[in-house]
Amino acid sequence: MNKIKNVVSENWYKLLVMIFIVAVFIFYTVIGENSYIAIHDNLDLFTPQFQMMKNEGIFFGFNTTAPFLHGITRNGLPSEFSLYTVLYMIFPSFTAYVLGYLLKIVIAIWSFSLMVKDILTNEGLNPYGNKNSLPVKKSISKDTDIIIWMCGFAYGILNLFPTFGIPFASIPLVIYIFRNLYRNPSAKWYVAAFLYPFLSYFSYFGMFILGYIVLAIIWLWIRDALISKDVKGPRIFKLHLSISMLIGLILLAAGCVVFEYRLFSMMLFSDTPSIKTTMVESSLSFRDMLILMADSWKNGMMHADDAHKYIVFPLCIVYFIILNTSYIVKKNIKGIFRDYFNLCMLLTVFNSAVYGIYYNEAFRNLIWTLVPPLEGWQFNRTIFFNPFVWYAALFIVCYRLIDKAQYISNNKDLYKSALIKRTSGFIRIMVFVLPLISIAAILLQNNRYNDLRSTAYGQYYMLRHDGQKTDNLSYGEFYSVKLFDKIKDDIGYEEGEWSLAYGLYPAVLEYNKVATLDGYLGFYSLDYKESFRKIIAPALELSESSRAYFDEWGARCYLAYSTDQTPNMATKSLTGLVSDEIYVDTDAIKELDGKYIFSRIDISNAKEQGLSLIGAYSDESSPYTIYVYEVE
Repeated sequence: MNKIKNVVSENWYKLLVMIFIVAVFIFYTVIGENSYIAIHDNLDLFTPQFQMMKNEGIFFGFNTTAPFLHGITRNGLPSEFSLYTVLYMIFPSFTAYVLGYLLKIVIAIWSFSLMVKDILTNEGLNPYGNKNSLPVKKSISKDTDIIIWMCGFAYGILNLFPTFGIPFASIPLVIYIFRNLYRNPSAKWYVAAFLYPFLSYFSYFGMFILGYIVLAIIWLWIRDALISKDVKGPRIFKLHLSISMLIGLILLAAGCVVFEYRLFSMMLFSDTPSIKTTMVESSLSFRDMLILMADSWKNGMMHADDAHKYIVFPLCIVYFIILNTSYIVKKNIKGIFRDYFNLCMLLTVFNSAVYGIYYNEAFRNLIWTLVPPLEGWQFNRTIFFNPFVWYAALFIVCYRLIDKAQYISNNKDLYKSALIKRTSGFIRIMVFVLPLISIAAILLQNNRYNDLRSTAYGQYYMLRHDGQKTDNLSYGEFYSVKLFDKIKDDIGYEEGEWSLAYGLYPAVLEYNKVATLDGYLGFYSLDYKESFRKIIAPALELSESSRAYFDEWGARCYLAYSTDQTPNMATKSLTGLVSDEIYVDTDAIKELDGKYIFSRIDISNAKEQGLSLIGAYSDESSPYTIYVYEVE
């Protein structure tokens, strides 16, 4: 028994993480598809794409199409050489989604731990001394290991863009790989650099990682040249280390091309104009641009809402002031520019600045004019790296606090003072409390991608309302597989018959093996956008907001509403629905071989629009009533 107690007391933080992972797995297993999973840019986007590839058996398909947007090329969907895609190949979609979340946590802790321990044991992270002495290399103490796990765990459970959770989590790993390439280049690190894209995603992360590494190589080259001036002998050794990083960079880029060859084939070898050429980005004034920079720096943005504003941000601001005031008082100005914490703060500002600058039309056009191939590229995704940087900064603060507490405890003269002793104890407690309350803030955060909170609240709501569910749609309700199986059987739906959704996400039809003329994709041909526009032209003439939404973006290629207010399709009640009419060009639908419209709205002007009602369908397993219309 004592042995068990010792193991628990020594490894409580690891057990805490393992208990959380097991508890989440059991939680989702018990609740199953009654879980409330984020719909926006999630269940309506990537999940049906993975399901379509599974339904059609085209994960590895060549010269084939997926049954949405009138047959989009398979190359426009996620690569088969990605860990997240592999999960959907092997497991049912809901299971794959949950496993992706849990793997994200494991990868975050693992990669964060590798990176931090490498820095601590090879460089150290304490502040620079009065005489610009280097930080002290240290072994990993028990307290430090606890902080590493807690900060890595906090980073792993962040409620970020779900499909790209693993690319977010693996950012520390690529830093670890290239640190080793710089210091101890060997075949295994070159191979690791090449294989890394299996965990990442080029459009959102890979291109920026390559850019950051280029900047790191340049900076290290300059730094090493300056250091070598004070060292007798040839400088070729330092140069060799930078070249090893350059080779790693080339291999990483090659890995991106190999693992995402479909994306590169479209980018480099397709001469078909895409909707990217017609997308109109927001243009902000200089003042509004600065406000956006400040807001994204403090609060993050939709897909990278990392809850840092609650605990991490105020803590880092206070520490930043104290740290740099100390450097100034000690006249150690060089320390300011060499401190890793200050580098983290600089990166958060830089990433937020780029995010804001992107929305300044003059600057955006300047970049695209100077580098024409980048036209339409969203270079503001630097903001996706801020969650990692903020939680790396949290670790630095906690580590330095515990390092200070340990220094006080080991100094017999200082520790004799009761006040100093109590201060040391207080610091030690706070070091463990800060990551824990950061974790609590993340788990309780009310943002769109906090599936755990949404699901827990859904269960709580049912308990408080005699089994009645919230107005939001659960995973199972959203896709309503049994209902659509019933509908397809009743109408005699044949595979490949083109359909449209109204008051309903096309993703629901796609998931249920119904081919759609509509769909959601950020990269498809301009010709098809113009063809689809003919279908919705009557509605666009009645609603300026619908026209602008489609013409100036168009990634959501959906049937348009004739009113400026549109219903919330993620709710059972279609919140915000103000009209039961539809306006379409049925001749344009027939030109694309369209046959059915699946609608959650009982369309009042169906006959006038050339639509005939086949039937209204419902099922006890679904909150939907689906009206199926045939194009006359």
